[in-house]
Amino acid sequence: MTPPPHLTLAIHADRKGFGWVAFEGPFAVHDWGLHRARRNKNLVCLARIDQIITKLNPEAVVLEAYEAPQARRATRITLLMRAVAALAADRGATVAVYSRGDVSGCFLDVGARTRDEIAAAVVRHVDAFRHRLPKRRKPWQAEDERMALFTAAALVLTHYRLGAATLFDDLKDAAS
Repeated sequence: MTPPPHLTLAIHADRKGFGWVAFEGPFAVHDWGLHRARRNKNLVCLARIDQIITKLNPEAVVLEAYEAPQARRATRITLLMRAVAALAADRGATVAVYSRGDVSGCFLDVGARTRDEIAAAVVRHVDAFRHRLPKRRKPWQAEDERMALFTAAALVLTHYRLGAATLFDDLKDAAS
């Protein structure tokens, strides 16, 4: 199966592996998945991400900010995301990085402030993920590993919203 020509791929790494989602457009999910690694996590994850990028050949790869001081990412994840950004750029994909604040800001319009609320908002936008939505976690519980999928989807939706705004601003400036 040949992937559509304009895929946007988001990858969100967490302590156990990563979640990913590819969109054909703001309203069309193409494919998604979760990958868990037990040993040599970065090596295993990067190899799997390489396979996904090779298979899908995305136009853009979207990541959550991993180096800013407020990002608070583990060193292992920061190193993995640097490698993913380099891999995507080497493959000719545009790499976009958004902070959690960017994502939160995009979902404020629908009243979603927390990660659980943002995941529920993603489900309202992408019904195919409804069966994967974990129950709201209690403060003493670890985050459900499926949240990586919802964070990746929120990143793509943020990219479409902010990227479109940037494109519109560029077009408006060019017309002036």
